[in-house]
Amino acid sequence: MTETPDSPVPILFCITELDPGGAELALVQLVTRLDRERWEPFVITLGKETELVDGLQSADIPVTCLNATSSRQFSIYPRLVKEFRRINPAILQTYLFHANILGRMAARSARIKHVVSGIRVAERRGKWYHRVERWTDRWVSKHVCVSRAVRDFTIQMTRIPAEKMVVIPNGVDVIRFANASPIIRKSLPDCDDDTLIALFVGRLDQQKGIFDLLTVAENLREQIPHLKWMIAGEGPLKIEMEARIEKMNLRGCVHLLGRRSDIAELMKTADLFVFPSRWEGMPNVILEAMAARLPIISYDVEGIDELLTDHQSGLVIPNGNIPEISKAIATLAQNPKLRTSYAEKAFQKVSSQFRWEQTVSQYQQLYERLISTSS
Repeated sequence: MTETPDSPVPILFCITELDPGGAELALVQLVTRLDRERWEPFVITLGKETELVDGLQSADIPVTCLNATSSRQFSIYPRLVKEFRRINPAILQTYLFHANILGRMAARSARIKHVVSGIRVAERRGKWYHRVERWTDRWVSKHVCVSRAVRDFTIQMTRIPAEKMVVIPNGVDVIRFANASPIIRKSLPDCDDDTLIALFVGRLDQQKGIFDLLTVAENLREQIPHLKWMIAGEGPLKIEMEARIEKMNLRGCVHLLGRRSDIAELMKTADLFVFPSRWEGMPNVILEAMAARLPIISYDVEGIDELLTDHQSGLVIPNGNIPEISKAIATLAQNPKLRTSYAEKAFQKVSSQFRWEQTVSQYQQLYERLISTSS
């Protein structure tokens, strides 16, 4: 089938779920910023309807929710094939592991010619992930990796040919985060104008190293008594986090804020952003903190070296080194000028290299190259 620039090309995005996490928000940014004169986007989520669906539909993007539970996602395969055939897209773009795998299989049954798979993390939970990726790679046109580190990791673990890999980094809405207004500090628990606020934003999950935050908070409690920890996010380890906070006598020092809709404002309020994640791809929250001019301390995980330069635009600590990350936080806590210097250099990089406009342009160029092979 040959498409012309005058007629929008149907393109389908399939994602495991649309809970407001990093990958899900990235999909919304990409889909809503596509050139609608060239592309006609559709979205399918394997999961249930969420608030992100409303945002997509308000942008006149049709969304289908298949309402699969996490334990029964493969049961919706026949419905997925049916939806693929109904939409009949020129390109299928998938996001997240289950949608990647199911999407490839369904695309084969629906005879969709071009499948683009999104690989967003250097997955370390089990080797079976990599075996399935390798086995189903035959049905993929291109894999989009969010960082060079994810590309290299995936090639090493799956032996997928390097020529099938494309690196397109995440983007960030620089203006939104740069221009956000701080919230009133006293509105946060146990905070006043003299409080030093360390912020973490992310899923309460083993991957994110959240228990390290509690150990660091315990290490620094006496050294920096005015340092308070704000942890924004939900996840499977929330109950255990609450229990550990109680057991470690950290109430009044560490606060779980739950899911927040004012992340940009929180970042403009905080003094430090601490990121102890154990494996990543290219963390959206790091891009957001950079855009908010919030100084960052992070473990050296995938994608970080493409964003931050140690001792220039942030402090990058060997993965899992709790004494070193504690020391780094203490250093920045006591040096506001250094915090400002790091934050400004990080902002200059993110504002010049990681805007959503640049990311979307790279995706559209990839889609155009694939379409041209059908002509």
